[in-house]
Amino acid sequence: MELNISMLRKLLLMLVTVFSFTVLQAQEKAVSGTVTDANDGMGIPGVSVVVKGTTIGTTTDIDGNYTLKVDANSTLVFSFVGYKTQEILVGDQTQINVILSVETENLSEVVVIGYGQVRKDDATGAVFSVNSDDFNQGSTSSPQDLIVGKVAGVQIVSDGGAPGSASTIRIRGGSSMSASNDPLIVIDGIPLDNRAIDGMSNVLSSLNPNDIETFTVLKDASATAIYGSRASNGVILITTKKGKAGQDIQVTYDAKFSFGKIKETIDVLSADEFRALVNERAKTNSSVNPNLLGNASTDWQDEIYRDASGHEHNVGITGAIKNIPYRASIGYTDQKGILQTSEMQRTTGTLNVNPSFFDDHLKLNMGLKYMMIENQFADKGAIGSALRYDPTQSVFNKTGIYGGYTTWLMSDGSRNVNGTRNPVAQLQQKADKSEVSRVIADFQADYKLHFFPDLKASVKLGYDYSDSDGDIITDLDASWVRASSTGVKRDYTQEKKNELLDFFLTYDKDLPSLDSKISVMGGYEWQHFWSKSSAFEVDRNNATIEDSRNETENYLVSFFGRANYTFKNKYILTATLRRDGSSRFHKDNRWGTFPSAAFAWRMSEEEFMKSIDAISSVKVRLGYGVTGQQELNSGDYPYLGTYRLSDTRTRYQFGGNYYTLIRPDGYDEGLQWEKTTTYNAGIDFGFFNNRLNGTIDVYKRKTEDLLNTIPVPAGTNFTDRLLTNVGDLENNGFEFSINAIAIDKEDLFWEVGFNLSYNKNEVTRLTNYDDPDYRGVEVGGISGVGVGNTIQIHSVGHALNTFYVYEQVYDANGKPIEGLYVDRNNDGQITTADRYYADDPAQDVNMGFSSYLKYKDFDFGFNGRIGLGGQIYNNVIVGGRYQEMTVNEYLTNMPSEINKSQFETAQQYSDYFLEDASFLRIDNITLGYNFTKLLKPLLGFDFNARAYASVQNAFVITDYSGLDPEVNGGIDNDVYPRPRTFLFGLNVKF
Repeated sequence: MELNISMLRKLLLMLVTVFSFTVLQAQEKAVSGTVTDANDGMGIPGVSVVVKGTTIGTTTDIDGNYTLKVDANSTLVFSFVGYKTQEILVGDQTQINVILSVETENLSEVVVIGYGQVRKDDATGAVFSVNSDDFNQGSTSSPQDLIVGKVAGVQIVSDGGAPGSASTIRIRGGSSMSASNDPLIVIDGIPLDNRAIDGMSNVLSSLNPNDIETFTVLKDASATAIYGSRASNGVILITTKKGKAGQDIQVTYDAKFSFGKIKETIDVLSADEFRALVNERAKTNSSVNPNLLGNASTDWQDEIYRDASGHEHNVGITGAIKNIPYRASIGYTDQKGILQTSEMQRTTGTLNVNPSFFDDHLKLNMGLKYMMIENQFADKGAIGSALRYDPTQSVFNKTGIYGGYTTWLMSDGSRNVNGTRNPVAQLQQKADKSEVSRVIADFQADYKLHFFPDLKASVKLGYDYSDSDGDIITDLDASWVRASSTGVKRDYTQEKKNELLDFFLTYDKDLPSLDSKISVMGGYEWQHFWSKSSAFEVDRNNATIEDSRNETENYLVSFFGRANYTFKNKYILTATLRRDGSSRFHKDNRWGTFPSAAFAWRMSEEEFMKSIDAISSVKVRLGYGVTGQQELNSGDYPYLGTYRLSDTRTRYQFGGNYYTLIRPDGYDEGLQWEKTTTYNAGIDFGFFNNRLNGTIDVYKRKTEDLLNTIPVPAGTNFTDRLLTNVGDLENNGFEFSINAIAIDKEDLFWEVGFNLSYNKNEVTRLTNYDDPDYRGVEVGGISGVGVGNTIQIHSVGHALNTFYVYEQVYDANGKPIEGLYVDRNNDGQITTADRYYADDPAQDVNMGFSSYLKYKDFDFGFNGRIGLGGQIYNNVIVGGRYQEMTVNEYLTNMPSEINKSQFETAQQYSDYFLEDASFLRIDNITLGYNFTKLLKPLLGFDFNARAYASVQNAFVITDYSGLDPEVNGGIDNDVYPRPRTFLFGLNVKF
């Protein structure tokens, strides 16, 4: 039979195929080995071992072991999240052991996002993560202290130096005028209720900073929109430390001992200066009575402040029992404040267990956190009293009346109710204590379906419960109690509950034929917030002043989804959609839809950039999204007509009987979400194997349906002012951050970081109609001169909280001329129309910088910040006027600034009291030494020990004449001073 050419070709092809298969079979062999961690030598479970260019591969078991049949000419690729990838040619090897070292990037390779995590290189939003290795060191009683100055666009300002004091956190300047500007806080997947817990200054202080692993900040809408109605002010995700599979038991002990001193006090007239001034003015002013002067010389600020002290101890145990990793910890903190009587004691305990079963198809995460906080609050009113109390008076009197404390009396011997209170008495005759317990529990199950492994089902349950109990007791012989019906005992309680249920599905699929991969997630969330509180107060005669009870709740139901598509590992698209329903709104306005979309281009993966060795990574990001705001600061029922019982002191008398009245509150049935639309463009870059890396972002945010309190015609509602949706606000900004590993040698390592942010906001609309006479919403209450005075305004064309003042006129010597202001409208008279818009309190530019240097076993680091621009209103010196020295038979001391202004009467609206708020602050300086190399040979086992010394709040450089230029809201009014703290610490790990 004759063979044709076609048949011959087929025969030859078949022979070649058979021969090739035989050769391949002959070359294929089993290769095994162990993959270990370069730091601790432990086996790493879950490492991907893949034949390069194929889908053939396996993963390491719980001990880091693997076995794989491969061709001798194959190259094995070993990869695991957070470690450097290695490639090894098989050759004639049958045993290949691999040691993986941690990736040297400044940021973790994987970052947490809403309802999951993503490789940093695949993130399309403005996401920044800080892990425990980069946290601020030193005295950190509250979690937010760990990242102060670390993240561009995030400003954290402490509300004072009291133990456990709250902080104001702003991400990109905030987005609201009347509603909350606080970011959403999510701890281990549980979104918290940001509203205050009674008996605590800071809702976050119940969480031990030592238990935190990472902070992740979601800044733009493409990253935050997955949280929909609560995300307009950004999102902060906090994850706590957990155990690792296969890890031996590891015990850590951290101890801190701190000592704090007040850096400086307000400069007021000394006793001799005050005597001289009173006697001098008495010569020409009959109202000044020098007979009221005493014979003492008392520094009242010195009497109320003390050296603060504190100690903190934390023990953590991490390990794994077979396939059940765990971490348990217990911590105790005791901090005494620099203001007499202030103290906080905190006890915490945590347990995290995260086992996996069925070859990692089922993963469980279970966490339990318990906190008990005991607070003793000092009366901060004593700070102002110490500035004003006559320095010629002694702390105690000889009569023993009013507890033995000096008190201003009238000529008839009765207490002068208008006289300044004795500041020491304010602290010692009032006990304000609270006890708060809190439990946060979370459970998550992730199941990767055996019959469909690309699909994962997740269930999340969360529970956050707090119980508060406090009492405020004032001595019966306190002067301010005996002279009025002031309460002497107040008891209060509160219970809060936050319940969470999440269910979501995640589908991940690689599509090699399309050179693509997709990830789709969709789910449902139910969250319930409930609280119940009570308060009971009586006066010295045991008459009831307050007897109130309140119970409230709200629900949030949500559907959400996110889709990611990656093409050629270069082009990434992300789309997010969330639909929220909140019980805080009327049924017609209850549901809101919040979409977002983002695109990222990994430019460094393009061929024209791969040839540039210096470039490690370059990624361009574009994002758009809409987020919402439902924290309206007006309770859980702002759209309903509600009624409240009148105070027991304001009951209606009819005949001989008194009746409690029921009063209606104003409301707007049409209240709806504030909506913020954000546009973001960014670049992430890395050079020289990512030893130099950073981020640049520009953004524009516009908030619509802004909540504003506007006047309403009489008789149209139950109030003359109503909170409603009317107004627009814009934020525009720029952010830049960079991190550099300048030196990386065996005995010398140096890393520096820097970030810069610029943000400016502007109110663009406040009313539904054009009213040229409407100046805006006056805010920013000031004290010391009457009541109800404000110094700031929300006005169209200006930033929020812009100072609204008169322009002071000065003489040739630079001295302010009292009562003389610039006639800005040239009408020949000074009226409110002559007040002008000055600057706002927010710094236009904020910078953070850090340095960490390690030489052999020594390490040295510092963190600092710079704020440029903004103004601060020095309300502390506003009360400095001669008129106040002698009023109603008592004397009032003056700030030393009175020698400059010499104001006779109040000039509280003068821009003379506005000062530049710019500053440079060094937050922390730390020097440490590692004893590991000394101790390990002696002990014979792994033992790490590091001792360090730190200075917290080291120094501030500023032109501001007050104590501190960082004041929340920009009005400095007797703020609890921040101490300079010296700290000694010890970290032990074995």
